[in-house]
Amino acid sequence: MSLMPAAFLGHGSPMNALEKNRYTEAWRRFGASVAKPRAILVVSAHWYVNVTAVTAMARPQTIHDFYGFPKELFAVEYPAPGDPKLAEEVAEVAKPTHVGLAADGWGLDHGTWSVLVHAFPKADIPVVQLSIDARKRFEDHVALGARLAPLRASGVLIVGSGNVVHNLRAIDWSRPDAGFDWAHRFDDAARAALTERPSDLVGLQGHGDFSRAVPTPDHFIPALYLAGLAAECGRPAQVLVDGYAFGSLSMTAYTLDGDCPKQDAPRGPGAGLPDPRILPPEDTNV
Repeated sequence: MSLMPAAFLGHGSPMNALEKNRYTEAWRRFGASVAKPRAILVVSAHWYVNVTAVTAMARPQTIHDFYGFPKELFAVEYPAPGDPKLAEEVAEVAKPTHVGLAADGWGLDHGTWSVLVHAFPKADIPVVQLSIDARKRFEDHVALGARLAPLRASGVLIVGSGNVVHNLRAIDWSRPDAGFDWAHRFDDAARAALTERPSDLVGLQGHGDFSRAVPTPDHFIPALYLAGLAAECGRPAQVLVDGYAFGSLSMTAYTLDGDCPKQDAPRGPGAGLPDPRILPPEDTNV
């Protein structure tokens, strides 16, 4: 079986699940370029808990883990099956890190299904989520990403879903398709690391703009899993699509060992967020 690629996708607003823009088109192109995986393993920013766990149910629920969005978004279902056997494989390759098998209590959150509805719209490929253990150091997440590498050789597509720059409190509604200078600086540093020396991504904790770009680590950590996979195979990642939203979100996405055709779509904004007069951006996520 050929080696499966891996990816980090900047998912942005959950409304991207319903919209078509240059980011969702990039996700679609990536999915179309991949030989059908036997399963997909996702590290989503939205399963950020004090334990390392993997979904192990046969039929994961679609979780609508947000507030303030239109009813159409809450109606979205992504009925992909789970894969209890893959969950056990993840727990095995992750050793000595203990990975709990979560047979209930979670499912597929919007960090997973908002990108997969575009990349794999048929929802016919088993999907498993790996939690982000909030107790672990960045170095631990990179190391765990590296230990997941054998799964790629057995037909598993590994995807991180988050945003390299993610500061909802700093959103500027007048910049729907632009980034602050500090967002550009940090995103550029992350790009240099992932496309040249992936293991250097950990060092961005010392970057001068880290505290503004990564006020909480949940959306940045999924990129560390791609860095671990890239460092393990000795090859850097490639940019799939790049851009910004509302000043303080980076939508940049990366692939590893992908063969995705380049995109000629014009630049334009991604999906928006609820009216801030009704709900502040930082209160939209669970």
